Amino acid sequence: MMSPTLPVLDPSAPEQGSAMSLELLLRNLPGAAYRCLNDGEWSMLFLSDGIEQLTGYSAAAFTARPGLSFASLILPEDRAQVDHAVAAALAHAQPFHVTYRIRIAGGEVRWICEQGALNLDAGAPGVLEGFMSDFTLLKQADQLVMEQASYLQRARDAIIALDMDSRIHYWNQGAERLYGWSAGEARGKRFCDLLCDKPELYHLAFAHTVADGEWTGELDHVRRDGSTLDVDTRWTLLPPDEVLGAAQKILVIGTDVSERKINEARIFRLAFFDSLTELPNRANLLDHLRRALLGSARTRKCGALMFCDLDNFKYLNDSQGHAAGDLLLQAVARRLEHCVRESDMVARLGGDEFVILTQPVEDTRELAALQAETVTRKILAAMAAPFQLADLGYTLSVSVGVVTLCGTVDTVESTLRQADAAMYQAKASGRNTFRFHDPAVQAAWSARAQLESGLRRALQHDEFELHYQPQLDHSGHVIGAEALLRWRLPNGKLLYPAEFIRAAEESGMIIDIGRWVLRIACAELARWQRVKETAGLTLSVNVSARQFTEPDFVAMLQQIFEHSGVDPAGLKLELTESLVVSDFSTTAHTMATLKRRGLSFSLDDFGTGYSSLAYLRKLPLDQLKIDHSFMRDVLTDQNDASIVRSIIALGDSLGLQVIAEGVETPGQRQFLSDAGCFIYQGYLYQRALSSEHFTQYARGLH
Repeated sequence: MMSPTLPVLDPSAPEQGSAMSLELLLRNLPGAAYRCLNDGEWSMLFLSDGIEQLTGYSAAAFTARPGLSFASLILPEDRAQVDHAVAAALAHAQPFHVTYRIRIAGGEVRWICEQGALNLDAGAPGVLEGFMSDFTLLKQADQLVMEQASYLQRARDAIIALDMDSRIHYWNQGAERLYGWSAGEARGKRFCDLLCDKPELYHLAFAHTVADGEWTGELDHVRRDGSTLDVDTRWTLLPPDEVLGAAQKILVIGTDVSERKINEARIFRLAFFDSLTELPNRANLLDHLRRALLGSARTRKCGALMFCDLDNFKYLNDSQGHAAGDLLLQAVARRLEHCVRESDMVARLGGDEFVILTQPVEDTRELAALQAETVTRKILAAMAAPFQLADLGYTLSVSVGVVTLCGTVDTVESTLRQADAAMYQAKASGRNTFRFHDPAVQAAWSARAQLESGLRRALQHDEFELHYQPQLDHSGHVIGAEALLRWRLPNGKLLYPAEFIRAAEESGMIIDIGRWVLRIACAELARWQRVKETAGLTLSVNVSARQFTEPDFVAMLQQIFEHSGVDPAGLKLELTESLVVSDFSTTAHTMATLKRRGLSFSLDDFGTGYSSLAYLRKLPLDQLKIDHSFMRDVLTDQNDASIVRSIIALGDSLGLQVIAEGVETPGQRQFLSDAGCFIYQGYLYQRALSSEHFTQYARGLH
């Protein structure tokens, strides 16, 4: 058995000099030379000193007897593979070459690359000689390359490598999925011949990549089945000696954005076009109108805005249903489109309101007005022709308000208001006509703006008041009251709802005002309920249609109940017929929810709208309220008298309480009593009183 290290030799002797050179070589090799027995344990006969750097064990640890078995270092899962490879090579008298893992002295796992052969001159048939080296870094690098290649191959995006002649050299699985050709079919073909729908764009991308090193953009590509798709691509020029080869190449990474673009187009349609008529919607119109106003101010050219409102459209919806109304709106949209130039815009503002915007291209206001008049007359004529809505023939008229755009600094909002005001002038003139905006209308709008500003101030500074008009039974006992809103100006003047409620409704402030009314009314009712003399009174509160249909109306009321401590059974909400007709299902659902919380409901101004027995039967109503307009002439007008008697009889047949408002004379009260109505409200008894005076009145202290 040979010593693990060679003896020191005399370098002056030729033979010893050669041996010394061999020793130095073995010591400096990045690995270990060995000689061992082919006994299954690789019992070492000789090991060079490099074995210690390789395994952490000295050569003597392996060559001593008994010594450390080198085979014991091999990981068990690699052992069978190594034994098989060595045995197979030796069986064919061939050298063996194996890679495997060992666990070194510190516990670390290393990869070993071993090359060896059977030594036929060793004097023993079972002696192996060879060389081992650390293969760990190379194995890790190889693994990294394999992983990166796998990532490229399995990437979702299409990854393609082209040579400078535009021929495809690499084609991953993402490209196969995206385009339909296999890698074998694609390699060698010219990129443009295989994929390009527009070759000129491809050549431009190629030239930019060569010149600048990269290019990014969208290209239309062709699939194997002939369909086209939008691909977002990034082209990168790779220098020589990259992984893909020694020659310079272009790497193309492509992502299919067809679905994204379809979704973007769908989102754009939803955001800027009306889903029913497919016309531009309000947001789209406002954007174009803003641009038109800026363009007019810059160029001093003139255009026009036409605000169109269908006359009596609500009647069609009420009588024939919303499906017929939708068909009419679609048909109107198509006719309007045929009345304008290609450069003009037709938009649906909402409901039955349409707007036509003619671009500011005319030199004078007069020419713009003349063009607008021409378009408007076309519209009136187009709408005059009967519409065929499925099996229903329908005749329609339209009222149009016109405002010119002529280099002024008007805002989008003021321009729309002016056109809207002109449209209402057209309606006031008998409908089926048009009117231009004039200074008088503008003055009215200015007053309206001041009124809206005043309403905001009133909310902020508590200028609103609630007064209470008593409701009495036939014996003259107070059974409740109606809360009536008043606005006391800073100068002390008192305004009634008729002077400001419409502005509150149209501006949207009715929501906040209505919330204030309910909060104050419930607080007042809670005070009544804590006093014996007034504990049984009910309080009626008018609720606007806009407020009642708010999604959070029920939750808002519940918060008010909890905060005030009021018993909701004493609260009666007065709803109008228009609310019931406009959105019956939503109204009925909200009423049923509140009914379960103890509230009651009165149908206000009954007989003035579009009452339907079907609605009355399905709604959880408690009371019908006869409008004061019928009471005014009930003793002198037989028609009014008949209507009042019918309302009372209807309420009785449906089990509903009936109350009459506007009762001002004993004769009116007697008429109502004779007809079967025994609850009254009006000046015959008392005007609306402040909170303090009503409490005194109800307690009999007046």
